[in-house]
Amino acid sequence: MGDTSPNKRIRCSFYKRSLFICLLSTGQAVFSNETCSYTTYKWNVEIRQAVQHARVSKPYAEIIDKEVDPDTGCTVCEEDQIEIKLAGVAPFKICKQFAEPLRKTLSELQTNGFPIEEVIGYRVGMTRGEADAEGNRTQFSNHSFGIALDINPTKNGLYENCIHFGPQCRLRKGGHWLPDQPGSLQADGPVVLALKALGFRWGGEIAGRQKDFMHFSPSGY
Repeated sequence: MGDTSPNKRIRCSFYKRSLFICLLSTGQAVFSNETCSYTTYKWNVEIRQAVQHARVSKPYAEIIDKEVDPDTGCTVCEEDQIEIKLAGVAPFKICKQFAEPLRKTLSELQTNGFPIEEVIGYRVGMTRGEADAEGNRTQFSNHSFGIALDINPTKNGLYENCIHFGPQCRLRKGGHWLPDQPGSLQADGPVVLALKALGFRWGGEIAGRQKDFMHFSPSGY
């Protein structure tokens, strides 16, 4: 290829699976999209607010490593997301390589009687990683790559101080998790089992001081 520096080789190995085709005869790369665009923000841990809202648009060839999930190849780019429409649910977006299996699975869950009221998928923001000198997070969330989704957040909240679920857990976001109410998620319930079969992990089972009962991603975080 034209540039054989280590960074270029790594970037190609990330992207050629789903984002471009390397033309070995010419040394050029043809991208599936010409432009990468997205709207983002940074989460400030000191004031606990979103700051530095920005709109990004640039040539696809200029994507940097932190804008790509290294495990899936999904990017923060809007152009790599597919909109999913379910009956009675506001449309949401997911990374294109996961979109159709998720649409089919969630549609089947609805057909079988599970009440899906809301799904939150792709949304770009730096809400993970170490904070910088200004208190802003420095890494994109899994939602940013379109590889995470939140299901029925008003009935499946995010809790902190929650190594094991109990009275000490503090609700941080969404509604109270009452596992017996319609629309709530349970470890042995149909939604968790179906999404695990697709390779997702449930945030209600992650290790650490948080339990995110609405949340699914390949890592659970």
